[in-house]
Amino acid sequence: MQFRIRKEQAMLNNILLLIGITLMYSTPLVFAAQGSVISEVSGVVNIGIEGMMSIGAFAGAAVGYYTGNPWLGFLCAGLAGGLFGLLHAFATITCKADQTICGIAINLIGPGVALFLSRLFFDGATQTPPVTNKIPKIFGNRSLPGAWANLNVDVTVVIALVLALTVWYVFYKTTWGLHIRSVGEHPAAADTLGINVYRVRYSCVILSGILAGFGGAAMTLAIIPQYMPTAISGQGFIAIAAVIFGKWTPHGGYFACLLFGLAQAVTVILGGGGFAVPTEILAMLPYVLTIVILIVFVGRASAPKANGVPYEKGSR
Repeated sequence: MQFRIRKEQAMLNNILLLIGITLMYSTPLVFAAQGSVISEVSGVVNIGIEGMMSIGAFAGAAVGYYTGNPWLGFLCAGLAGGLFGLLHAFATITCKADQTICGIAINLIGPGVALFLSRLFFDGATQTPPVTNKIPKIFGNRSLPGAWANLNVDVTVVIALVLALTVWYVFYKTTWGLHIRSVGEHPAAADTLGINVYRVRYSCVILSGILAGFGGAAMTLAIIPQYMPTAISGQGFIAIAAVIFGKWTPHGGYFACLLFGLAQAVTVILGGGGFAVPTEILAMLPYVLTIVILIVFVGRASAPKANGVPYEKGSR
C-alpha cells in the first residue's frame, strides 16, 4: 500500500514538474510569438525577432542588476526591443528594404550590440553579473505543499497568457484589429477606406519589437539570472515557427509555444532523470521538433496575402 502511494506521489510530482517547466520555457516564446503575429498579420515579415530578444535580454538583465528592480529591467527590455522594431519598420516600410534581409541584419546586430554593451558596462565581461532580484513567483516565497510547489512559476507566465488573450480580443473584436488584418490582406483597399497603412504597420512592427524584448527579459530575469551570449539561442526562430504552426493567429501561436515548451521540458526531465540519452540528442530535441513541424505544417498554413510585400501608396 505504501509502495503504491509513493508511486502515485512520484507520478504526480513528475506530471506537475513537466507542467511547471513547460510553462516556464514557453513564456519567452509566447511574448516573441505574439509580437511576430502582430507584425506578420499587418503585412511585415519580422525575421529579426531573435535579435530583438537578444537586446531585450541584455537590457533587462543589465537594468535589473544596476537598479535591483526586475520590473524596471523588464520595461527597459521592451523599450530596447522597440528601438530595434523601429529600425526594422523604418528600413522595411519607409525605405522599402527587403524584409527578410533586414530581419537577418537585425539578428546579427542585436547580439553584437548586446555583447558590445556588456563589455562596455561590465569591465570587458561577456555576461552580466547575476541579478539580485528576479521576477517574483505567482505565490511569492510561500512554499506550496509537496509536488504542487512545481506550479509556483513566475508571474510572467500569467502575463503571457493575458497578453495572448488580449491580442486575440484586439484582432477579432475591435476596429483596430480589423484595420490590422485588412492592411495585411489588402492594403490598397484599406487605404481607399481611409486607413493609414504606414501608421498601422509602423505601430505593429514597433510593438512586435517591444514584445520580443519582453520575451528576452523573461529569459534573463525569470529563467536564468543573468545575460550571457547563449541566453537567446534560437528562441526567436522557434517563436516564428510557432506563429506558422499556429496559422498566424494569437491563440494558435500560444498553444504552439506550449508545445515547444513541452519539448524543452522533456529535454530537462530526461537530462536530469538518469536516462541513457546522450546530452547532444537532448539539446537537439526542441530544434528538431521545430524543423519537423515546419515540414509537416508549413504547406498547410497560409500567411496574410500582403505579408512581405512593401506597400506603395496609390498602387492597386
